[in-house]
Amino acid sequence: MNDKPDSLTAENSVPHGATLAPAKPSVGLTDPVCGMPVTAKSSHWLEHGGKPYYFCSADCRAKFSANPQAYIDPPVIPEGAAAVPKVAATGAETVIYTCPMHPEIRQDHPGNCPKCGMTLEPILPTLDDDENPELASFTRRFWWTLPLTVVVATLAMVGHRLGWFDMATQSWIEMALSLPVVLWAGSTFFVRGVQSALHRSPNMWTLISLGTGAAFLYSVVATLAPGVFPASFISMGRVAVYFEAAVVIISLTLFGQILELKARSQTSAAIKSLLGLAPKTARKINADGNEEDIPLTHVHVGDKLRVRPGEKVPVDGVVVEGSSALDESMLTGEPLPVTKRVGDTLIGATLNTSGALVMRSEHVGSATVLAQIVQMVALAQRSRAPMQRMADQVAGWFVMGVVTVALLSFFGWGLFGPQPSWVYGLINAVSVLIIACPCALGLATPMSIMVATGRGATQGVLFRDAAAIENLRKVDTLIVDKTGTLTEGRPVFERAVAAAGFTEDEVLRLAASLDQGSEHPLAAAIVAAAHARGLALDKPEQFDSASGIGVRGMVSAKTLALGNTALMQQLGVDVAPLASRAEELRVQGASVMHLAVDGQLAGLLAVSDPVKATTAAALASLRAAGLRIVMATGDGLTTARAVGQRLGIDEVHGEVKPADKLQLVERLQREGRVVAMAGDGINDAPALARADVGIAMGTGTDVAMNSAQLTLVKGDLRGIAAARALSVATVANMKQNLGFAFVYNALGVPLAAGVLYPLTGWLLSPMIAALAMSLSSVSVISNALRLRGASLKQD
Repeated sequence: MNDKPDSLTAENSVPHGATLAPAKPSVGLTDPVCGMPVTAKSSHWLEHGGKPYYFCSADCRAKFSANPQAYIDPPVIPEGAAAVPKVAATGAETVIYTCPMHPEIRQDHPGNCPKCGMTLEPILPTLDDDENPELASFTRRFWWTLPLTVVVATLAMVGHRLGWFDMATQSWIEMALSLPVVLWAGSTFFVRGVQSALHRSPNMWTLISLGTGAAFLYSVVATLAPGVFPASFISMGRVAVYFEAAVVIISLTLFGQILELKARSQTSAAIKSLLGLAPKTARKINADGNEEDIPLTHVHVGDKLRVRPGEKVPVDGVVVEGSSALDESMLTGEPLPVTKRVGDTLIGATLNTSGALVMRSEHVGSATVLAQIVQMVALAQRSRAPMQRMADQVAGWFVMGVVTVALLSFFGWGLFGPQPSWVYGLINAVSVLIIACPCALGLATPMSIMVATGRGATQGVLFRDAAAIENLRKVDTLIVDKTGTLTEGRPVFERAVAAAGFTEDEVLRLAASLDQGSEHPLAAAIVAAAHARGLALDKPEQFDSASGIGVRGMVSAKTLALGNTALMQQLGVDVAPLASRAEELRVQGASVMHLAVDGQLAGLLAVSDPVKATTAAALASLRAAGLRIVMATGDGLTTARAVGQRLGIDEVHGEVKPADKLQLVERLQREGRVVAMAGDGINDAPALARADVGIAMGTGTDVAMNSAQLTLVKGDLRGIAAARALSVATVANMKQNLGFAFVYNALGVPLAAGVLYPLTGWLLSPMIAALAMSLSSVSVISNALRLRGASLKQD
């Protein structure tokens, strides 16, 4: 790797007259580290592998120089993985397009779905989205050709009464006026119809193109060569033509598509509102103490930023100076401001309500909580609900069934209907093709899922996929971890108890030295207590986390083990000398850990973790909903029972290992229970993955959140009640949509075929059929949008 000559390595400037980086075209250059647009005139560059790389700052250049391959060869997404585009720092990421009805269809450019013909839309909308090009096209085609449609329809209905032209001339006039409507305004429909045939995936456009095409072509032949038709086709002095049916169907279909596209655009409103939370700029404090406003995309990890009262926190980070109350309601749904002091974490896009803060940025771009929430919501919105499988199976045969019914109607009326029988046959066949609406079936559940996931996100409830939404309402048993789930997850050190030959300070010092390698909240409390007492800690070696039961390692050439009685039993350490004292501490609700030094008990450490203020009310609400609550924790059984008694939990399991939690989930499932598991730690991950619905606390570990199907951003169990209410409302909404779609098609198709004609003399006009078809999809989407106002009462 070759850096620039020494004379060109200045951080912020290039000496006058110095030669810049090798000349390269500036178009399309980006910083490989942060993705910012750069030019070949950048003073921050280096050469690697014979190729120059350009950077926005010295920081990015240094990161690249330390590990070039990490930025040149990013991780490859495994084939079949559900990749969601990252929320890039620059907003210049590749846009991936997908189909609302078939989320497995993905491509990097706009187009139509090969399965259903629907226009693909971005997986992740952006705030600066221009007007939907399909909506603009359909709107233009609709309004420009609507006058022609009105004239053709008017002539067809009253032209013979006006007597302005002879009927043959009127046919020619109708044909001339219909050509722009059918060949221009309706061209998209015919293209999609042909594509459906080529892809062997019949859909709504197959039916519309067949219906309008048949009516138009028949009418053209009847106008150009009326002699080829028998006398039975003649009506009012001419061979009957149906140009008005073709043009009205096209205009009404365009109108229906306009309404549908406008309604569909509202389903992404939740993601757009989340994207809109992030501020556009940040106030950076430079190394020399000067401050400047910079674009959010220029913020790097480690930057010091000032957040003034009334401003939004730009990125995730830690408070290094000042204190204030922050409104986090936009991400967590929690209405009360949260006080933040030095050392507390900040979530980007939350609002600083009062005091001034100085923060250090820790997560930027796609690594922020907000960006990850947006990605989770986008992924969930594009997932497929299990309930949709039935609709997919029906829709797969639906189009062919409709075509069959249309053919039977055509020949049935032609052979056995009243005169002009074949004209009746043609019109009824067209009505059957037009009124059928496979889109109503296809959109029934995706629209509900899109709205529901957006609604949940605004309340701090993040579903990973549609299956989680559908299954949560079935849950009858909830297993909860204690630390970080029922409790605050911010334990406070109580005291150390020394065994013979040790002092309390020595017990605390050794335990804290070992715990420096642990990520557990209890370990953080012990280390903090040792620092507060001014104890000198040694560096741990050979550190090993026996996940769920304790830790082991070497400190100052001594073999240490710190954990619960299960770990001590595993190592053969006798805990009897301090057993009674440990039990006394557990009865008081403290978590007790044993410290063993070179195989001998050295002492106890007691740490308490206060129960969250909202836990009792949340559990009461869940019990009222009929859920069985079970606690499973790695803490001692006595401590677990003390907490369980305080919260009214009768079934308590203490000192359980990760494998024990997994076995508990499996045992309850064998008993016929539908199990949800709520946890926040690495030790909860196996059980979270095995449960019917895994629920992770947003305040917990990444491993837990990656293993769960549902994440509570605030880590508040009241979110489970809200999520369950949303699940019930969403499934009810999906059933309503599917029921409407089935009933609509079950009634509409036979009516269009003319089955009521012998009894009532009613026949359905193709124009009415087109209006009904258009409104059916709009009705499904409108019903789904009602979920935005669904009550998610959290007691």
